Amino acid sequence: MSEEQGNVVIELADVDKYFGRQHVLKGVNLQVREGTTTLIVGASGQGKSVILKHMLGLIKPDGGKVEVFGKDLARISKKELKEIRTQFGVLFQNAALFDSMTVYDNVALPLRERTAASAEKIRDNVMEKLAMMDLENAGEKYPAQLSGGMQKRVGLARALVLSPKIVFFDEPTTGLDVHKSNEIYRLFYRTQEKLKYTAVIVSHDVPKIFKLADAVALIADGVIQGCMSPERFQLSDNPRIRDFVETTMGPIYSSEKEESSLYETV
Repeated sequence: MSEEQGNVVIELADVDKYFGRQHVLKGVNLQVREGTTTLIVGASGQGKSVILKHMLGLIKPDGGKVEVFGKDLARISKKELKEIRTQFGVLFQNAALFDSMTVYDNVALPLRERTAASAEKIRDNVMEKLAMMDLENAGEKYPAQLSGGMQKRVGLARALVLSPKIVFFDEPTTGLDVHKSNEIYRLFYRTQEKLKYTAVIVSHDVPKIFKLADAVALIADGVIQGCMSPERFQLSDNPRIRDFVETTMGPIYSSEKEESSLYETV
């Protein structure tokens, strides 16, 4: 899906954020469109996770506003914020599983806490999500018995169990090798194709994760330097974006599109 399609479901408008004297966000503007995958990238300490926390309503801006589904998160009641969050799924960097609970109970927890579903319906839902992650036989295991990749898949199953409209991913492949990271990416793609959720991903894993993205946003110097398709991002003339691309991909990087056109003219 192109970056121009879909209704805007999240919008940050001129968002400022201070932590003490540190001015982290300096007028951030960003739109996330329905059904798309938006990738937020940037060097360590630039404010990627701070943006994510604003979107989740965990912190409030010192200036500007954050709207989700057209509602200003800083101006709604705690009840309204709670209702909006029921439409969120979150996959944390470390999966954030409860060690004392089985895989099944970890995935079932949001259903038990937030719904009045029967045990049978909970089981059907949990087993469906575990099957999507190829974890049908892992329900009775505990997190400590699983590999890092399997723990991430359990975390994703739990993030999806309430059928959220928006799923947030905070450095989802941290600690995984290339093979397991690629497995997680394939799961992202398959589950989004099936469930049609909007995805926001904060990641350092460039350029591999570009293939998942509809839009890539770079945060640098406290502002979003640009939000555009991966192809346009990699060919951007913006000095900050060009520096990021060269640092993460190397100065001899050439897009697949450019390479294809070269072969076609030979």
